[in-house]
Amino acid sequence: MDVRDELMEHVPRLRRYARALINNRDLADDLVQDTLERALGRTGMFQPGTDLRAWLFTIMHNVFANQARKASARAVHLSVDDDSIAESELAVSSEQTRSLEMRDLDYALQRLPMEQREVVLLVGLEEMSYTDVALALNIPIGTVMSRLSRGRERLRALMAGTRPGAKLQVVR
Repeated sequence: MDVRDELMEHVPRLRRYARALINNRDLADDLVQDTLERALGRTGMFQPGTDLRAWLFTIMHNVFANQARKASARAVHLSVDDDSIAESELAVSSEQTRSLEMRDLDYALQRLPMEQREVVLLVGLEEMSYTDVALALNIPIGTVMSRLSRGRERLRALMAGTRPGAKLQVVR
């Protein structure tokens, strides 16, 4: 099977990861499109016999990092106390069919530092091995394990409504 044909098999995973990473359907779809465009333009760089999924996630990570750097450089600060802006313009619409638990999980995931969120999503959502995550993000495997551990701890605390690292008190 041609690399181009295999790329299509990974589109659902790329979309799922991008949507969890960005939390904006349109921007996530743009990220997937940019990732596929870059991958298609560089199919000659893919080494047959290696993991295509890890290669695609590496490309997505790099595209996302570049976009985030560019966005922060040109970001405009908007004060939420500005009376000239209608409050409805700052509101984010929500999908009514989404369960409360999923909303809370998504909220907690978005509160994780980007480095932890990437690792938690790649291991937990995409079921990638630590080695594949390390390759995709170009970080040591020990860093993957450390970020995953801290990310899971923080996620648990956010879901429980406690501070990360806070000891739970046992009532007798």
